[in-house]
Amino acid sequence: MSLLTEFESIVRSGEPLAPHTWFHLGGPAEYFAEPRTIEELQMLVRRSVDEGIPLRLLGGGSNVLVRDEGVPGMVVRLSAPAFSDIAAKGRRVTAGGGAKLGHLISVSVREGLAGLEPLVGIPGTVGGALNGNAGSRGGDIGQWTCRATVMTRSGDLLVRERDDLTFAYRESSLDELAIVAAEFELEQEDPEELTKRMQKYWIVKKAAQPLGHQSAGCIFKNPRGMSAGMLIDQAGLKGSRVGGAEVSDLHANFIVADASATSQDVLRLIDLIRSRVAERLGVDLETEIEVW
Repeated sequence: MSLLTEFESIVRSGEPLAPHTWFHLGGPAEYFAEPRTIEELQMLVRRSVDEGIPLRLLGGGSNVLVRDEGVPGMVVRLSAPAFSDIAAKGRRVTAGGGAKLGHLISVSVREGLAGLEPLVGIPGTVGGALNGNAGSRGGDIGQWTCRATVMTRSGDLLVRERDDLTFAYRESSLDELAIVAAEFELEQEDPEELTKRMQKYWIVKKAAQPLGHQSAGCIFKNPRGMSAGMLIDQAGLKGSRVGGAEVSDLHANFIVADASATSQDVLRLIDLIRSRVAERLGVDLETEIEVW
């Protein structure tokens, strides 16, 4: 029995990936799956491994650029309700890996639990945020994480406790195939004060970043002690354009793609930025965005 026949209710072939990413660019996935339960995810992973089909997990698509030719193998998206539940009890909040980070933040604030509100405005899912240790000047998600349930690339389900977890700038030890769920221990505070603080963070972020545009968040990691956006600006690259891709005038570490853009335009612009910053300022920029 073929994989498509066995999992016909959750797997599609030739699925366009552009609508699933913030850039709205790139080709199709060879196979695209949206499992409805953890058990279904586990069966799919094990069958794909047996068939030698490579697996990738797609979160909110805010930190991914899909190449124009598309992606071979299986792309899995945890969009079902089983992967997006959020529940608060005492100082702890649990969230599915497919839950939106913004939803986790708003539930925490409503419950009077502080810690995650500086992350407001960061797009994507809880799983993606944990994998890349999403953060801002006010802190990162890793510092509040006390447990994570993960699925390995061979389909095994593991619980990783706080002592097993390490978080650094835009990276974490949570590098398994999927983060199925996570638990956070936060600090109790007045919900009204928390809401006001979250709104201030949101206003500042909205004013400084092109959040309403077709873009994909920050393109480069900040080098130690420096701002990638400032370096790109100092290199005279704001407004630089390749095809339909342009360095944002609002924040130089964002690339905005117009309706005519291709993924290749964005990749060529990334190469231009990297080489110009290295040539003029002597700094090698490392991409934060994933290129598939």
